[in-house]
Amino acid sequence: METPFGLFASWVDAGGRVLRFAFRSEGAERVDREAERNPTALDDVRRQVGEYSQGKRQVFELALNAEGPEFDRRVWKALSDIPFGRTTSYGAVARTIGQPDAARAVGAANGANPIALIVPCHRVIGSDGSLTGFGGGLPLKRRLLEHEARVCGTRYDLFG
Repeated sequence: METPFGLFASWVDAGGRVLRFAFRSEGAERVDREAERNPTALDDVRRQVGEYSQGKRQVFELALNAEGPEFDRRVWKALSDIPFGRTTSYGAVARTIGQPDAARAVGAANGANPIALIVPCHRVIGSDGSLTGFGGGLPLKRRLLEHEARVCGTRYDLFG
């Protein structure tokens, strides 16, 4: 799907739960074939991502089916709780999940997030305020954070 942020691809399971959301065109052909077989399968994902892109949605209301180790799923849950327009550090996420010494493991789980944007891993930054690792690339991470700040009516502030 085309967005102001570039081409995204999404996969859903038979129950309509989001399995994967990717930032690149990789796999887009497969998604198009799935949409041809079941044209409504991705409608809700497209609608909500479109609303996000237009600044009309701050929270995604999609059923998710992200598979991964228990630790990663705990991190992804914590990521989902980061408010729109705000950022936090890997260390803060580690403290949130009750493992204050696990900032690097949080970074690894963040990088393994199969449902980026919807599970907002772009809102996690380095403890020094630096933009660090992002599957869609750091320029896209900055654009997403700037978009959210603009929608909130604030200036782009890493620890806003």
